[in-house]
Parts: sequence; C-alpha cells; structure tokens
Amino acid sequence: MTKLEKMIDDYKRDHQHPMNKATHMVGIPMIIASLPLMFFVPPVGIGLFVLGWILQFIGHAFEGKPPSFFRDPSFLLVGATWYVKRTWSKLTGQPFDEPSPA
Repeated sequence: MTKLEKMIDDYKRDHQHPMNKATHMVGIPMIIASLPLMFFVPPVGIGLFVLGWILQFIGHAFEGKPPSFFRDPSFLLVGATWYVKRTWSKLTGQPFDEPSPA
C-alpha cells in the first residue's frame, strides 16, 4: 500500500457518519471552487470558502472526531483526492472500498 493509499484509507476511516460524508461531498467542491473565484469574484469565492468549511466542521460534529488535517496538514489534499475518487466511483460504478478495520 502506498502512502497515499494509506492516507485515503485513514481518511475514509475518519469519515464514516453519513452526515459527515454528505457535508464533505458538498463542502469539498465548494472549497475547491472558491480558490480561483477569490481572484476573480472575491465576495463569491470567500463566501463559498467559508460556507464549505462550515459544512466540514458540521460534519465532524456529527462524526465526533476532529478533522484529519488537525493531525497532519497533508490531509487537506487527501480530502480532495477522496472526493475525486468517490465521485469517479459513483459515475463509473466502480467500487470505492470502505476502509479496512482499524
């Protein structure tokens, strides 16, 4: 298992509650979309960024665990990778395996 695969597995393990998954499926693309918008339409970009993060923290309140990036900032990129892999699996019908037991 590569380091990235292990981090995604850890990320999935930290994001099991359905509400947390749902808020991340909405919040992560909002945050990603906000980054370039901050340069072209700052009020919209900042609004999406803040709302996206609010959703992330709401999800973690349901999960009962702090965000993964609190222990390692690399998880900020892992979250985006998780989102892309999960979305791709839904579009293609390919399985997006659940994490192995801790």
